[in-house]
Amino acid sequence: MLEALPRPEQAGRAELAEYARLLRDYPERGGKMLRGMLLVYAGLAHGAQLEQLLPVAAALELFQNWALIHDDIEDASEERRGRPALHRLYGMPLALNAGDALHARMWAMLIEARASYLVLDEFVRVVDLTAQGQHLEMSWMQTHRFDLTEQDYLLMCAQKAAYYTAVAPLRLGALSAGVEPPATYIEAGLNLGIGFQIVDDVLNLEGDPVKYGKEIAGDLWEGKRTLILLRWLSQASEPERIRAETLLRTPREAKHPEEVAWLHRRLRESGAVAYAQAEAERRLAAGLEALRPVLAELPDQEAAQTMLRLLESLVRREA
Repeated sequence: MLEALPRPEQAGRAELAEYARLLRDYPERGGKMLRGMLLVYAGLAHGAQLEQLLPVAAALELFQNWALIHDDIEDASEERRGRPALHRLYGMPLALNAGDALHARMWAMLIEARASYLVLDEFVRVVDLTAQGQHLEMSWMQTHRFDLTEQDYLLMCAQKAAYYTAVAPLRLGALSAGVEPPATYIEAGLNLGIGFQIVDDVLNLEGDPVKYGKEIAGDLWEGKRTLILLRWLSQASEPERIRAETLLRTPREAKHPEEVAWLHRRLRESGAVAYAQAEAERRLAAGLEALRPVLAELPDQEAAQTMLRLLESLVRREA
């Protein structure tokens, strides 16, 4: 992935050296690389060679990085992977431009690797579904929607996070091997990806700040509609619901820290966090149960078992 990006020391101008630093910033911060690893092991399990898989996996990780730059701007986030978000370091215009450039580099990697039409089409689907899910979440926040159900959250989560986190890596691994992906990859992957996002929502409230790498309670500062929040709102007393909705309608810069701390505490005390964690575990179990018989038929069983362990780590994690 890093080899596909410009190097500051090779730039002909100081401004373009800065441009290279922006493009490399999030990728050089590391991250879990779970999606890329899942793709590689899915491809190996289906009989592909590592050399076929690495460029596609790296392109998927580039997708993750440019999408995070845009997501952090749209959410007015403060941190990413333990450091200030890119737009906090360089300003929104330069960060947005870097995200656009990484998006182009993603397609360039796939073209240079002579990726098949089916692989390219799957990347189109990933970008489109992620954008649809992001639109749902942002529009709810922008229009101050609180009449949402858990099913609304699950639909948004499936599109924004679950597809590219679990479904796409599994399908892209198979497609890179020249194999039609099993239909099970969609339903099972959605369960696993939704579980991953719910755990992220839990960690946002209860995670270790060092391991988590993002702002604790950032979802409350940003006003996100999580499963935890919707569960609590459905059971809260009218005075508490009004107080919470008033806080969540308030722009981030005008929110009072004591009110955010109050809502943070009430969510943790209410049982809503435990409810969400149990839902994540249920989806993990359902996804793995559906996948095991399919993976048992694949040619490379060592890779298939590694893939299962990676999928388990989507939900049972601390960061």
